Parts: sequence; structure tokens; C-alpha cells
Amino acid sequence: MEIVLLLLLLFPLSGAVLNAVIGRLLPRRASEVIACLGVLGALVMAAIALVAAGKQVYDLTFLPWIRVGEFAAAMNVHYDPLAASMALMVTFISSIIHVYSVAFMRDDADYVRYFSYLNLFVFAMLVITLADNLIFVYLGWEGVGFCSYALIGFWYTKAANAEAGRKAFVVTRIGDIAFGVALALFFALFQSFSITYIDSHVSVLSTGMATVLALLLLWAAAGKSAQLPLTVWLPDAMAGPTPVSALIHAATMVTAGVYLLMRLFPLVQMAPIALFIIAAVGSITTLYAALAALAQSDVKRMLAYSTISQVGYMILAVGAADIVGGMFHLLSHALFKSMLFMAAGCVIQAVDEEHNIFKMGNLHRFLPLVSYIFLAGALCLSAFPLLGGYFSKDRILLATFIYPDSAYKIWWFLGLVAAFLTPLYTFRAYFIIFVKRPGGRQAGEVQPLPNSMVWILWPLVILALFDGLLNLPGGIGKNFLGHYFEMVPGARPDLGAPLLLEWVMAFLSGSIVVLSLILAYFLYVRRPVQEPEMRGLHKFLFSGLYLDDFYQMAFVRPYRRLSEFVKARVEEQGVERGTEATAIGSFHQFWKAAKFLWVEVDERSVDNSYTKGATEFVTISRGLGSWTSGRLSTYLKMLLLGLTVFLIVLIWGWYD
Repeated sequence: MEIVLLLLLLFPLSGAVLNAVIGRLLPRRASEVIACLGVLGALVMAAIALVAAGKQVYDLTFLPWIRVGEFAAAMNVHYDPLAASMALMVTFISSIIHVYSVAFMRDDADYVRYFSYLNLFVFAMLVITLADNLIFVYLGWEGVGFCSYALIGFWYTKAANAEAGRKAFVVTRIGDIAFGVALALFFALFQSFSITYIDSHVSVLSTGMATVLALLLLWAAAGKSAQLPLTVWLPDAMAGPTPVSALIHAATMVTAGVYLLMRLFPLVQMAPIALFIIAAVGSITTLYAALAALAQSDVKRMLAYSTISQVGYMILAVGAADIVGGMFHLLSHALFKSMLFMAAGCVIQAVDEEHNIFKMGNLHRFLPLVSYIFLAGALCLSAFPLLGGYFSKDRILLATFIYPDSAYKIWWFLGLVAAFLTPLYTFRAYFIIFVKRPGGRQAGEVQPLPNSMVWILWPLVILALFDGLLNLPGGIGKNFLGHYFEMVPGARPDLGAPLLLEWVMAFLSGSIVVLSLILAYFLYVRRPVQEPEMRGLHKFLFSGLYLDDFYQMAFVRPYRRLSEFVKARVEEQGVERGTEATAIGSFHQFWKAAKFLWVEVDERSVDNSYTKGATEFVTISRGLGSWTSGRLSTYLKMLLLGLTVFLIVLIWGWYD
């Protein structure tokens, strides 16, 4: 098992390193094969590990790293059913995304950088999935953050794309600060970074300290999983290539925060206040993002807000103390959302990189297979009765409804409203894009697609439609997933709800979905559809309820104004002195100190040291390059020089 899990990590890392080092020297097809084999190899290892391990738990140490006094950090792996299912999902969906990317990026000249980052992204997510030591979890956490920044801004020559990458990096770092503080507290309290050790010793904590740690973890998860109030980076992340959107939104980054809360659930469970806040954040985010998705005209931004909403359900599951339901929905969502993003990528390429759904239309006639794939994903996202997504979402709502705290009924109701809105915005997009309507695309306006972009999605279609079989309610069938997770700390295989209540809740949820679909049909098929004017309620929803504008007004603009003011004051040659000479003199001294830190310390010391170091590195590289001229005389000179140095060292040793 140790070799299998080690290879599971090394395959994608090797692909990233090989492409980064020699990818430019290889034919394009060889670079693509290296990247795809990296994740396919990891998929094979994940499948072997899952079958071989069963329900057993493995704690392994791959790499000792640091040991100073009480502090120790090593690449420890904790492989249990939670990690096994997550690793299989990550590698399976990543493998499909990589194969899809070969066709999607067929005309992009910078394919080596793309595939290197993509492999590195998968490796970083697998580190988060398997690592038991929180230091290594944090390295994987920062790894997916860096890769998301690099891939969101992949087409950096466009200023908007580069800005979106920076925005994602900065906003997620705000959440990462809380994770760093939590790490320090964990070590101070437990003298260990081991997740398994912490989970088994949480009883030593007071309720207050458990609440503080749980809220820090929630803040970290909110940044990485784009939950309120740190949602604003994810819609802009659509600037990257569409396969990147599928990878970030389905299998990797946005699920990392939820997964962290599940791994440390025994700690979170000790803090009822934290659980309540987690449930509140999840349910409010679910409704918020569903409302914003209703008004989006960019198909990828609509799916991005949908991701925020669906991850909100997973956070709600953690707050309702049901990590089985949260993991069930995480797996279901990964299948149908990656499928939807890649189907959207097919549509976008077929209509000359157009993202606006109101400039599409009639596409079922020209892209029938893509239309069926998108329809399957839309039904699963909508939680249509008996299809994938229906049972996982319903379990979360049921867990929230039966939670002992009566205030949870509020969060259940918000989740139910979001469940009504989800089919509305999903089929709004489907009907406008694919159904025949005046002004839609005509023959000759739709470009042909490579077959591999379409056929590679069919495994996702089959699994997404039938993944509900993994965990059918007790009154219908076997609870396979629940019993598979029964060894996971804090997991409840069965919610223990009365059977009649389960049926009533299932009927209510299914009825809401069907009613929403009927409403969507009458709004977007039976009536003429035009792009709404950007005003009033539509503008409010389109802007994400002005959350981004609020941050611009409250933080970004004041910071910029303060920076401009400081710069202007520092650049002044002197300060006029008047009647308030003392106050102005103090102000002058303050800005002299600021100017010293800015000019002398930052620019002349720090910046110049980096510049000089880079220059010297280039000089040394050129010097070393002159030694590899291919001339025999040069190599003989270097051989004689090395031999001379070697003899001098020997003589010096003998002399001493």
C-alpha cells in the first residue's frame, strides 16, 4: 500500500516536472502524453488503493522533513475511506479534463506551461487529500492557490485575465491567514500537527477554544471554497481556459475547504456555536449565489455562481453534523459540474469564443450530442427526482431539518428556496442556448468540434445520472456510502429520521424542482427571450448583489486613495510651516521615516538585491554555458583545471 500511495502522489508531480524541464524540447504530442499519463497513472493507483484497502485505515510516513525540539513535520499519509473516495474522484475527473484539454488547447502555443500547471494542480490537491500532517496540508493548500492564480491568469496578455488571477490569489490569501493562525494554535495546544492525533484528543479542549479553532477553519474554508463573504474571486476566475474552470470548480480547489472541515470534524463538532455559524454561512451562501446566477448572461459565470451555491450545500451539511451527506454531494457535484463546464467549453468554441447565452440559440440543431450532455448535467444540477444530485441534496436538507436546534429550520428553508431557484437558472441557460428561437445561430455560424472533446464526456454523463445509487435512502435501497464512511470520525451512516418524514421531504423537494422546471419552460421557451436591460433588480442580481462593489467602495478605493496620498506627501520636497508648526513638524518627521523605508529599504536594498542577484545569476549561467561549446579543447582545459584544483586540495590536506 505504501508504494501505491507514493506513486499516487509521484505520477502527477513527475508529469509537472518533466513538462517544466524538458517539455519545450519535445514534440507537442509527447508533452500532452506525459501530462495525461501523469494523471491516468494516479487514477490507476487510486483505484488499486481503494480496492486493496477496503474500509481499512493506513497511517504511513513517506518523508521525514523537520524535527526541532517538540516541532516535527513529515509527509505523513492518513488513508481512510474519506481520503480514498476523494483521491479517486480527483484523479478520475482530472484525467478526463486532461484528455479534454488536449483538444481544447489544440491551437494554443503555450501548451507546455498549461499542462505543467495542470499536473501540479492535481498533485497539490492530492497532498491535501492524503496528508495527515497539517504543515503538508498547508503546502498543498498553498499549492492549489498558486496553480489557480497561474491558470486563471493563463492568458495574461489580456489585462482582465491577469487581474482575475491576482484577485483570486489575494482573496484566497485572506482565508489562508486564518489557516496559518489555526496551525499555530494547534501546535500550542496539542504539540502536534497530526490530524489523526488532533481528532483523537479534542476532548482536552474547552468549548470556547474549540469554537475559536472551528471558526478559523471556517474562515479558511470560506476563502478556498468561495463562501460568503469571500465569494467574489470565483466568478472572475472564468477568465482562464474552460478546462481549468472545470478543474477548479469540480474536483479540486473549491472542495478543499469543505474537505478540511470534514477531516477535522471531531473538533468542529465540539463547538455548537461554530456549527450553527457554519450552517448559516452555507445556507445563506447557497441562496445568495442562486439569486446571482439567475441574472448572468455569461454561461461560465452562471456555472461559477452555481458552484458557489452547491458548495454552500456541502458547508450546510457540515453545519448540520452530516459529513456523509456533505461528501455524497461533493462527489455528485464533481461529476455533473465538471461535465457542465466542459459542455459549455464545447459550445463556446463552436460559436467563436462567444460566452453570452443571448447570442447563441438553436444550437441543438448543430450540436445535438453537446445538447444532450448539457441537458444531463442540467437535470443533475437541478436535482431532478431519482437522478444524480437529487438524493445527495435531499439528505443535506433532511439533516438540517431534523437537527435538534429549532433555529436550523431557517437554514433548511433558505436551502429549499435555493433548490427552487437552481432549476430556474440552469434551464434558463439550457433553453436559451439550445432551443430554437428567432435570432439564434444559423447554419455556417457554428464551427465543428474535435470528436474527442465530446465523447470523453460520456463517462461523466453515465456516472452523474446514476451516482444516487451510491447512497439511496433507507426506504428505497442500500446506504452504501454511509456504511463505507462509518469508520470516519464523526460520520453518521444513517440520519435516523422517521421513514414517513423522509418520504414527505423527498416528495416536497421533487415537487419544487418540477414546478421550477415548468416555470422555466414558460419563461424561456413559450415567451420571446431577449437580453434584459442592465437596470433595477436585474442589475442588482447580475452584480452579485453588489458585494464586489461594496468591497471596492469599503476597502479597495480607500486603500488606493491613502496610497496616493502617502506617495504625494512623501514626494514633496518640504512641508510648509505655519501656525501649527509643531504638528506639521511631527507630520514631516513621520513622512521622512516613511520615505526612508520606501526608498532606502524597499527599493534600494530589497529590490536592488533581487535585481543584482538575478543579473549575477545570468552572468554565471552565460559563463557556464561557454564551457559547453562542444569543442574538445575546451573540455580538456576544464578537465585539467578540475584536476589541478583536486591536487591542490589533496596537497593542502597532506600539509595539514
